[in-house]
Amino acid sequence: MYFFISQLSINDMLLTTVIVPFMLHILLNNGGTIGFTDCIIQFYFFCTSEAFECLLLTVMSYDRYVAICNPLRYSSIMTNEYCVKLLISCWLAVFFIAAMDTVTLLMLKFCRKNVIDHFFCDLVPLLEIACSGTQFVELEVSALGPPVLCIPLIIIIVSYSNIIVTIYRIPSNISRRKAFSTCSSHLIVVSIFYCTLFSVYVVPTSGQSSTISKVLSLIYTVVTPFINPIIYSMRNKDIMKAIKETIS
Repeated sequence: MYFFISQLSINDMLLTTVIVPFMLHILLNNGGTIGFTDCIIQFYFFCTSEAFECLLLTVMSYDRYVAICNPLRYSSIMTNEYCVKLLISCWLAVFFIAAMDTVTLLMLKFCRKNVIDHFFCDLVPLLEIACSGTQFVELEVSALGPPVLCIPLIIIIVSYSNIIVTIYRIPSNISRRKAFSTCSSHLIVVSIFYCTLFSVYVVPTSGQSSTISKVLSLIYTVVTPFINPIIYSMRNKDIMKAIKETIS
């Protein structure tokens, strides 16, 4: 569990490094300018980070499923080698997905208005200022988007459905509470991440103002990485004990 939490922390640092510095530059200067190459690089690493978090949260749900539903086999299933293989598979998959999205975006032509109504180079604002046809890009996003978002979410739902059934079969209330407490932090993070992500990219945006879209984007690019360490720290007795010992 701690191995996967450390990878989530690394991914959160990657996302905030890509987004926050330029966002602060925009806010302090009432606008900002970014080069085309820098914009594409930011878009690539943004896609990489978001796709990796989708897959990593799925792997973490599987880890909790094995720990609660198959506790006696946990150490033999979730070995160090297997965890590293899962992690490498996630990184390779997201590098490939982000590369496909970026290459497809580079096929567009930007020849007129170059003002992006956003605080980072996201797909929808870039499509709005493209002066060439965006049908191919939209088709590619429609083909890749649902599998990347929905398949991990389905796996998470199935994992937690089995976890809940297993927890309710435990006769002791104390053991039930302890088993559920190991999953509560992950459930909170998954809920915040997927609710905002679906609000921006899956729910139809007709009638949705650009301000609302930017606020929702702000939640999963800045707020979520900020509160992830707080959620996992405040709900983890080992970490709280270590903090108290360090302070005292």
